Order: sequence, then structure tokens, then C-alpha cells
Amino acid sequence: MPIEVYKTWVFNTKTQPTPELKSILLDGEEVIQCYKTIRDVAALTNLRILIMDKQGLTGKKTEIYSIPYRSIDMWSTENAGGFLDVTAELELWTKAGHFKINVNKDCDIREFDRILGGAILKNQ
Repeated sequence: MPIEVYKTWVFNTKTQPTPELKSILLDGEEVIQCYKTIRDVAALTNLRILIMDKQGLTGKKTEIYSIPYRSIDMWSTENAGGFLDVTAELELWTKAGHFKINVNKDCDIREFDRILGGAILKNQ
């Protein structure tokens, strides 16, 4: 049975962690890289991927996705192809389902490979 794409996000540019994101970090958890999404932020930490998804017209409602590296079974990355193909793609296959992240050309998709490889493979 094929795994459906559960959720898709777009990471636009690098940014600094927001106070709201910092407030949910665990003791000893560090942000390795932070990205601006369409309405909020996402972070790759030393323990997990955190995505804060603002919802509703006012954006006051926030859903937080936490994907621990230990739950990721496999990932793939695809760099942007050129003129008409301006976004790279990161796909994650996890115990919870299949996630897809589109990465703007201003972000380095190979940086994701290095961060994920270091975090996932060290925690096996």
C-alpha cells in the first residue's frame, strides 16, 4: 500500500528563531538552522525538526509539528533544476507518514542533507 503525503510545507529563507519557538525547546536542545515558512518558522535542532504552522485568518492559532530524528526511516533531497524549477524538495518517510518540504532557491538543500545525515545517523 503506498504511503500518502501527509503534509507539505515551504521553507523560504533562513531566519532567526522566534521567542515562541525558543520557548518550546528542551534543556540541551539547540537550533542548528531556522527557516521562515509562509506564515511562521521551522527549525532543525539537534533532536528534531520543529515546524510552527500558523492557522486561521489572524494567525493566532498555531499547530506545532515535531518530527524526532529517530522517527525518520528515510529521506531524499532533490535540488532545483534551473530557470523554471526554482524549488528544491526534501521528502521524509517517518513512522507517522510521508512529509514533503519545498525549499526555496535561497536555501541550500545540501545543508539539509548534512544536518539530517548527522542527526539521524548519529542517533541510530
